[in-house]
Amino acid sequence: MSSEPASHATQRRGVMLILTSPSGAGKSTLSRLLLQKDSAITLSVSATTRLRRPSEVDGTHYHFISAERFDHMRDDGELLEWAEVHGNCYGTPRAPVEKALAEGRDVLFDIDFQGTLQMYERMRADIVSVFILPPTAEALQSRLERRAEDSAQVIRRRLQTACAELLQWKHFDHLLVNDDLDAAYKALDAILTAARTTRMRNPQLGEMAEAMSSGLTASLAPV
Repeated sequence: MSSEPASHATQRRGVMLILTSPSGAGKSTLSRLLLQKDSAITLSVSATTRLRRPSEVDGTHYHFISAERFDHMRDDGELLEWAEVHGNCYGTPRAPVEKALAEGRDVLFDIDFQGTLQMYERMRADIVSVFILPPTAEALQSRLERRAEDSAQVIRRRLQTACAELLQWKHFDHLLVNDDLDAAYKALDAILTAARTTRMRNPQLGEMAEAMSSGLTASLAPV
């Protein structure tokens, strides 16, 4: 578990961890594991113009807003990324993400590569991105076919989309093969741990090193 002491979390700047993968590569499962095992990271909640389903909670699953409000947020630069899917708009509100980062809290994003590229334009220095690959093309197809709720037509469309998505690997900081779920989670956990310890996110530790050096220099001065 990579959850860290609260004192450290409040001192450093938070991490924006983006996970992207073709459908069936296991992104959602890895996201769920990370959120369950690491209390120092939270999932970004998107805004949408889609109608709320009975089982959904506003502010937990999505921020359900009007199309007019969404347009204002988009036009005023209040969204880090956005897209229109099947007539509904989805986007990532900027303000809660910036607030979390400033408070030393990490934010997880489960988005596609197009959303990732949009976020790069706005907050690249805060982002660590991970592209999750299936072990083989056959494994990806098999995983999709095992989803009993999807028709053959839907599976074919997902596979066609995956062909294009797989070519986007070069835009990501890390590539992770999800062959063994436990091993993939440990690799993801290591990536997040490394991101948390960069000097950019821990300026106070640099100041600590400077103070230590000054103190040692003073103690070694001739009496």
